[in-house]
Amino acid sequence: MGEPRSAALKGKVAVITGGSNGIGAATARLLAEKGAQVVIGYHQGAERAARLREELPGTGHRALQIVLEDSATIRRSADAVREAYGRADILVNSAGFTRIVPAADLDALTDDIMDAILIANVRGTFSVIRSFSPLLRKSGEGIIVNVSSIAAFTGVGSSIAYCAAKAALDTVTLSLACALGPQIRVLGVSPGPVATGFVPGRDRAALEKLAERTPLKRVVEPDDVAAAILACVTHLRTSTGMQIIVDGGMRL
Repeated sequence: MGEPRSAALKGKVAVITGGSNGIGAATARLLAEKGAQVVIGYHQGAERAARLREELPGTGHRALQIVLEDSATIRRSADAVREAYGRADILVNSAGFTRIVPAADLDALTDDIMDAILIANVRGTFSVIRSFSPLLRKSGEGIIVNVSSIAAFTGVGSSIAYCAAKAALDTVTLSLACALGPQIRVLGVSPGPVATGFVPGRDRAALEKLAERTPLKRVVEPDDVAAAILACVTHLRTSTGMQIIVDGGMRL
């Protein structure tokens, strides 16, 4: 570990759900690089989160279990952050869940799959915000960034349930932007397909094929989404209740 290359977020406390891999891990690295103390939220990736914590520049980082389906673990994690830091300045909701179900196969989208996707992506995220909002208010300039998807408004994604869940999350972002201001800003970042293992069976070749049909012809990387999240924190200080799209123009 070394000293952060920038002090733009020096003294800030950032909590990231789904922080042990993919977009969450890229965001953890970037925010730590900018000086933040990072809390890496994980579900089952305890060892992965511990390794990432050791790799982050700076000091004061922690790894905490945050299970979106279990409000008790969410409350415990908020209590742990309160005890360790006294407040939180940044909350990035990057955790989520999906399963590939062809849109035309209505029978394959069972009640259990629908419930699991909605709980993980909507109820779980709301529960995290509910538990951490008192700590964000203490900051005086708290910010929540919800990682959504262009599936929310294109209707095309890994499943109809996932599209619906992300559309609901975007509405939660709008509602909370009104409810939590002025102490807390609430923004969303909506990626297209990203080069992570989030969607089972979607390999690099498939991503490159999709990217070829976009204006920018670039695969969206986790670092691209992390950069948009950082911009929400550091530059869009008079913005709230809006979505930042990171898709190479796929929606066009």
